[in-house]
Amino acid sequence: MASSNDSEVRNRSRRGSGRPTLADVAGLAGVGSITVSRALRDPERVSPELRQRIAAAVNKLGYVPNPSARALASARADVIGVLVPSLTNNVFSEVLRGIHDGLGDCPLQIQFGNTHYSGEEEERLLRVFLGQRPSALIVSGIDQGPKTRQMLEEAGCPVVQIMEIGPDPVDMMIGFSHLDAGKAVAQHLIDVGCKRIGFLGARMDPRSRRRLAGYEAVMREAGRFDAALVTTTISPSSVSMGVGLFHKALEKTPDLDAVICNNDDVALGVLFACHRAGLQVPAQISIAGFNDLEMMEVASPSITSVRTPRYEIGRRAIAMARAAIAGERPRRTVVDLGFELKVRESTTLPAKPAI
Repeated sequence: MASSNDSEVRNRSRRGSGRPTLADVAGLAGVGSITVSRALRDPERVSPELRQRIAAAVNKLGYVPNPSARALASARADVIGVLVPSLTNNVFSEVLRGIHDGLGDCPLQIQFGNTHYSGEEEERLLRVFLGQRPSALIVSGIDQGPKTRQMLEEAGCPVVQIMEIGPDPVDMMIGFSHLDAGKAVAQHLIDVGCKRIGFLGARMDPRSRRRLAGYEAVMREAGRFDAALVTTTISPSSVSMGVGLFHKALEKTPDLDAVICNNDDVALGVLFACHRAGLQVPAQISIAGFNDLEMMEVASPSITSVRTPRYEIGRRAIAMARAAIAGERPRRTVVDLGFELKVRESTTLPAKPAI
């Protein structure tokens, strides 16, 4: 026997079109309309308990999706929204180049948004993008705020998070572990005999903080961590900032014999500062950067850096998005492209000549 609440839902649903609506199913199941829509469209994204409740509500109400309404709701603009923290930073320009090249002659268009490393701006731009009903979204990083994360989960289109990997993707993810990269650089400097290894960082976004965490983990394990060895700022990164950070580091710890920089701009600034101070690299101090921009190989001495697959991340991200749009979701939804430590002169003492 139907409850009075069930009867009320049935009566209410028939006053308009005469047929139960998605909202009626949601009300009876005690969930939101978005959850019902997701359960009907992509059941695997909803828990078994919720699927059961929604299925029971659908059966009780005799709900049948309206084909016309469903077609209208699923209409998507031929646009893929891309959110990155900078359009001028060499790191992200390589990613954008990979996205552009990966698009090829596809009729889809790319719309870029610059978040300026701001969570608030990321949320605002995402709302703008979602209002245009994009076919897919590509977003940088894995540290979205709660509101932004919820919007991505309820976007109703493929979402690819890029530049790093983590345990809880919104949908798909491609990048590498910044934590492991930080560990690799620190271990390399320990292996070549460095004792007092500093960390210099500007901007210190979440990816840089994970590099710092990797450095700290290795230094603690080796019994060499000292908080005074870490010198960071939230100010934007630049070569001149690298000079300033190095001077501050030397004031705190004049016995530094190596520095790990959170990017190559800072590393180049350290090299210039060493030249001016008459410090020999690497005989007196070793330098390592991150991202391996072109200038690292041509510097004198050449600078050790972590090579990151920026172009490939962009190219593969757009391929994943295009495949998902076509209904061919990749078998691997989290792709780790890894990184490569390019060891150069700045951390390698020249071999002694044979006698």
